[in-house]
Amino acid sequence: MAGTKEIKKRISSVKNIKKITHTMEMVAAAKSQRMMKRVQGARPYGEKMEEILAGLEHLAGTVDSPLVERKENPKKYLLVVVTANRGLCGGYNSNVLKLARFRILELQKQGKEVEVQVIGKKGASYFRFIKVPVAHVYTDIDDTFKLDQSQQLGRYLMERFIKEETDVIEVISTVYYNSATQLPEVKQMLPIGQESSTEKPTLHPSGKTKEESAEGKEEGYRQNMIFQPDPETIIEKLLPHLVQTVLYRSLLEAVTAEQIYRRVAMKAANDAAGDMTKSLTQQYNRKRQASITQELAEIVSGADALS
Repeated sequence: MAGTKEIKKRISSVKNIKKITHTMEMVAAAKSQRMMKRVQGARPYGEKMEEILAGLEHLAGTVDSPLVERKENPKKYLLVVVTANRGLCGGYNSNVLKLARFRILELQKQGKEVEVQVIGKKGASYFRFIKVPVAHVYTDIDDTFKLDQSQQLGRYLMERFIKEETDVIEVISTVYYNSATQLPEVKQMLPIGQESSTEKPTLHPSGKTKEESAEGKEEGYRQNMIFQPDPETIIEKLLPHLVQTVLYRSLLEAVTAEQIYRRVAMKAANDAAGDMTKSLTQQYNRKRQASITQELAEIVSGADALS
């Protein structure tokens, strides 16, 4: 059994750790609030662009762009796995990496060629550990990343796709739904719109299906907008911006989820440190009380022996 001195040292150590975890919790909370504001600010732009493209697509008919070109049986896949540069964020990294590994094995079983590119040091070390080759590692995406960093990566990925160096590009990242829900998902980045044929009919707030809503949009665009130049040219110019928007929002949501995970993890560590301090303090008090009782008993027995 540990003595009172050892218990006091442990209490002091736990209190010092609690100060650190509490500070990290406060920092993560501030960063997560800032990132959530960035996510909310980026959503209207992406949603409006998707709305415009949805209406234009009906007017333009078949879109002729290399970014929507699809193959009957794609063979080459490029996976962009988004992780963090640091740990201490709960299951954030492990959840994404489990999904990424599952997706890699799934594609390899189908006979596909898989190229992996990783954002974040944690992902790079994981794939190195499981001996999966990584083509490129990006370590400059964190809570301070700017739009131009995302655009640079987006231009590189679009160039790879247009040159037919890869048939499909997928982003595996944590999607931010709200402050309570963040889930790892696989999202197809290129070619654009390939998964639309497998989508189930969804109801809009108006109560109409997606197709009915699109028809209504088409009528609205015809009545309220004059397109110069033609819709086909506008779509061709907007598609690269759509790809950039999808990538930017994916990175933004992933970094936001990382900070939320870290805040929750540090709060749990802070609470655990508080519970441990309480338990050690009780243990110390019991030890001290037992020691005092024993000393008193020895004094009394000594006095009895002298009398």
